[in-house]
Amino acid sequence: MALWAQRYQKCGNFSAHRWRRALAIIGMPLALAGCSGASAPAQSAQAQAQAAPAALTPPPGPDLRGVAVPPEARQAVIDARAALEQKDWARLGEQRAAARGDAVLGEYPAYWWLRQQLHDSTRPVPEADITEFLDVSTNAYLVQRLKGDWIVAAVRGGNAATALAMAADAVRTPAVDCALLQARAMQGDAQVTAHEALAVFRPGMTCWTMLDELIARQIVGFDALVPALRALLEAGSTAPARRMAANLFDGAQMVQYTALLKNPRKWLAAQGTPRSAAQIELVTLALSRLAREKDRVAQAAWVEKQWQARLPAANIAWVWSQFALVAVLNGEAEAARWYRRSGDGPMTDYSHAWQVRAELRAHPIDWAQVQQAIGRMSTRQAHEPVWMYWQGRALQAQGRHEAAMQQYAAIANDLGFYGQLANEELGHAPFIPALPAPVTAAELENVRARPGLQRALALFDLGWRPQAVREWVHAVAGLDDRLLLAAAELAREEHLYDRVVNTSLLTRDEIDFTQRFIAPFEDRVAQKAQEVALDPAWVYGLIRQESRFIMDARSRVGASGLMQLMPATAKWVAGKIGLKAFTPASVNDFDTNTLLGTRYLRMVLDGQEGSELLASAGYNAGPGRSRQWRARLAAPVEGAIFAETIPFTETRLYVKNVMSNAVYYGMMFSGEPQSLKDRLGEIRPPAVASR
Repeated sequence: MALWAQRYQKCGNFSAHRWRRALAIIGMPLALAGCSGASAPAQSAQAQAQAAPAALTPPPGPDLRGVAVPPEARQAVIDARAALEQKDWARLGEQRAAARGDAVLGEYPAYWWLRQQLHDSTRPVPEADITEFLDVSTNAYLVQRLKGDWIVAAVRGGNAATALAMAADAVRTPAVDCALLQARAMQGDAQVTAHEALAVFRPGMTCWTMLDELIARQIVGFDALVPALRALLEAGSTAPARRMAANLFDGAQMVQYTALLKNPRKWLAAQGTPRSAAQIELVTLALSRLAREKDRVAQAAWVEKQWQARLPAANIAWVWSQFALVAVLNGEAEAARWYRRSGDGPMTDYSHAWQVRAELRAHPIDWAQVQQAIGRMSTRQAHEPVWMYWQGRALQAQGRHEAAMQQYAAIANDLGFYGQLANEELGHAPFIPALPAPVTAAELENVRARPGLQRALALFDLGWRPQAVREWVHAVAGLDDRLLLAAAELAREEHLYDRVVNTSLLTRDEIDFTQRFIAPFEDRVAQKAQEVALDPAWVYGLIRQESRFIMDARSRVGASGLMQLMPATAKWVAGKIGLKAFTPASVNDFDTNTLLGTRYLRMVLDGQEGSELLASAGYNAGPGRSRQWRARLAAPVEGAIFAETIPFTETRLYVKNVMSNAVYYGMMFSGEPQSLKDRLGEIRPPAVASR
């Protein structure tokens, strides 16, 4: 760890340029890897440096740097936001005039007020005020947001032409997409289809209204609504499912729907062989709900005996897929068998993915079944790196070496978990992409002068992170690689480490790991990790995933700080280590958070027999859950299979990202190649592990 004190973070006595030199040296013998969703650079840093500099896209709008903001105008913006949070619309409106003197943020109060007017369906659309704002505003982000809000309000008021006229330049959200689709239908667009409607649909007032419109126009019918209802029930979204069901069934049938959800076995006992499409679907739904009963095996036997021959093959196939899905999420051995019974019946992408995972968890693995399950996916889903990798493994296990190598090669440039694993299967040493040419002074000046980024920085200074992030994301959208790298460097200067990472992740060809895998706070994290014998690379990989190095990050469930500690966990760990000065308010303090976080991580690691994979899962979902998932194993499995079959989507993605991150940090800190497969290890059931 001698290099640690010279790491690549622009704070303290650290030199970012110094780290670039170090990385250039250690990166040469290494090969390629990276981060989710990106590809390897197509050009070396040396070649890029020799290339003629491209003309820079000029910044849009006025340069806001150095603009004097009257304190009373900025205070009006602050007061307007307070009024917004308190839903004091009158006071919000009163702040608009005074806020205009703030050339940086002064348009926000007017936007907030207009947005509220548009959201209030009891008021007429204030078209004159909106038009004036759109004509004079210099904030492209707020203009596009307001156009989106106006689209929704215009369609709600029956003004389809106005909505469609703004479609090209509006921020797109599910509500805006639904409103525009409804507007097209209202204008008689014959190209509007049920498939398109259900592709953009998300439960929400605007999308429900769109769906009602398209049903009334007979564009969306029973056959299209059935899979939508099934998908909602599969996801456990019972309230939206009920509303969707009301579009399929009449009043009497909705009474039946309510009864079958409450007690499916009792309801089914009173049913004969269904005849109508609606009755067949009601029986199908009832049978699928039996999969959620505790005695699943007995319920499955009853379904086979009483109903297998009484429903269309596609319907009963879907029922078996639901038994399989619930079983695999609970780690039950019957899952693969039930999925196989579903044949080629229709399933969601979510269920297709879990069919493959069920086959991977089967003991012994039938690799032909893994391949067949992937073959049931859509072309789009099957070409995701995760399934390309497992398809390669299935082919390799069946002796089709050349075909397997083709699968791995197809994702070898993916800088993520499965790209790393594919490279190992190909026999390639892991490597870090060559550094691009350093950001030039002209490039940095270009992004500094961009008004969207200046507004974002002002919002960050006020502590208004959600608004600041949205401004930043809008400002960097569409920038080329060189300006994205420059924007990431601007974020580094401002110590906005999450923006460094997330902005750098947008580059396609020029990839800078000193940005994507930034390691702030010099050696302070390493010191805390080493005090309890934790690998600093793993700790950094975890922090990058937990908080993106935002010191005051707070999750939706209340976890806080760099290492995202829950209040109760922080208090418990403080008591365990005798930290008498701990208070709940101190959990965001760097030293307190990293002290408690690393100690807790050490405790979790010890409780998981030293497995970083299991400990990462336990840190996210709770140590008990990690032990529970391990206990469900029928036999030892490779770490990649355990990670891929974690039943919680958030934890599954979290674990894969943490472990992938740790490999990259490990290479960057040590200058040595590292193996993701070795870091993942093998996960053995408790009984096997204890022998």
